[in-house]
Amino acid sequence: MFEFEIQSRDGLARTATFATPHGTVQTPMFMPVGTQGSVKGISAQELTEIKSQMILGNTYHLMLRPGAEMVAAHGGLPGFTGYPGPFLTDSGGFQVMSLGHMRKISEHGVVFKSHLDGSLVELTPERSVEVQQGLGADVIMAFDECPPFPAEVPYIRSSLERTVRWLERCLKAKTRDDQALFAIVQGGIHPDLRQQSLDATVPFQTPGFAIGGLAVGESKDEMFPAVAYTARGLPENKPRYLMGVGHPEDLVAGIALGVDMFDCVYPTRTGRFGYALTDDGRLNMNSAAPRQQLTPIDPDCDCYACTHHTRAYLAHLVKAEEMLAPRLLSLHNLRYLHRLVERARAAIQAGEYQAWASQWGERYFRTQATAQAWAGPLPGWFARAVRGED
Repeated sequence: MFEFEIQSRDGLARTATFATPHGTVQTPMFMPVGTQGSVKGISAQELTEIKSQMILGNTYHLMLRPGAEMVAAHGGLPGFTGYPGPFLTDSGGFQVMSLGHMRKISEHGVVFKSHLDGSLVELTPERSVEVQQGLGADVIMAFDECPPFPAEVPYIRSSLERTVRWLERCLKAKTRDDQALFAIVQGGIHPDLRQQSLDATVPFQTPGFAIGGLAVGESKDEMFPAVAYTARGLPENKPRYLMGVGHPEDLVAGIALGVDMFDCVYPTRTGRFGYALTDDGRLNMNSAAPRQQLTPIDPDCDCYACTHHTRAYLAHLVKAEEMLAPRLLSLHNLRYLHRLVERARAAIQAGEYQAWASQWGERYFRTQATAQAWAGPLPGWFARAVRGED
C-alpha cells in the first residue's frame, strides 16, 4: 500500500502511480472536492464515468454533519457516498483560516463556533485524526494552521512551528495502517520560512507531502515561486500535493514544477455560476452569444454535456435557471480538468511537456490578453514555471 512509483519524467514534471487501499491512481491528477461527502450536483456514477480518481472530503464539515460515527457505520466514505474509489480528507486546518472570526487558536488546538448553530467545537490534532480515521479516507492530512494572506512574518513563523508540533501529535494519534498521513509544508510566500518548514517537516518521512498556505489571496507571481521552491525541497520518491489549487493554468504550471496532486472547488463553483472551462479560457454561458451556437462546449470533450448537447441548449438552461444547467456545466468542467491532466501525462511520457504546456498556454491566455499584464506571449509567472524556474 501507498507505493509511489515514478513512470516517466520530463524536466521536473513526472508521471507516477500511487497505490491506495481503494485503488491505484495515476498522477498528475486533479481531485474533485466533495466537502460534505458530495461533489455538488454530481453523482458517484458520474464521477466514475468522467474518470475521477480520488475525491476530497472535509473533516470539519463531516464531523459536524452527519458525524464521523455515521460515516464509519457505512464502512467509511466509499460506503457512505457510493463512490468506490480512494478518498482524501482535509484535516480541517483550512477552516482555521476561513473561519477566522469564529475561532480561537491555542497550542492545544482550535475552538470554533459551528457555522451551523453557533455551538463551540474543539478540533485538536488528536481529534482531527480520530475523525479522519472514522471517515476512512485512504489519505488523511495532518492538522495544520493555514495563515491568511497577507500575514506578518513573525506570525507565519510561529504558525509553521506550531504546525510541526501538531504533526508530531497527529502521528502519535494515528492507529490505522490502511491510511496514509501526509504532512503539510507551510511558510507563506517567503523562501526562508518555506525552508524552515521543509527542514522541520521532511524528516518525519510521511508517505506524502502537501504544499499548503497558498492560493489564499496572493498573486500568481507570488505563489508560483513558493510552489517551485517547496516542490524542489520535497522528496523525489513521495507524492506532492498542492492544496486548494485547481485553475487550468495552475495545473499546467504546477505539473511543470513537479506537483502530482491538486484539488479545488473551482470547476464546480464556476459551473454553478454559468461558466464552462475550455482551452480558450472560460466560456460565459450567461452571455448572448452561446444561445445562438449549435456546437458543443468543446468538440474534443467526451463528457455527457458535450456529446449530447449544444451550447445553445445549455445556455438556454442557464437563462431559464433550470437546475440541470449547473449540473451539466459542473460535469463538463470536472471532465475538462481530468482531460487536461491526461493530456499533460501524455506530453510528459512523450518528453514534450514544455512544448505542449507553452502551446496550451499561448491558446489559453490569448483570449484574456486585455486582462493580463503581458511580458511576451505568456504571463511571466507561467512561462517561468513551464521552464521549471522560480
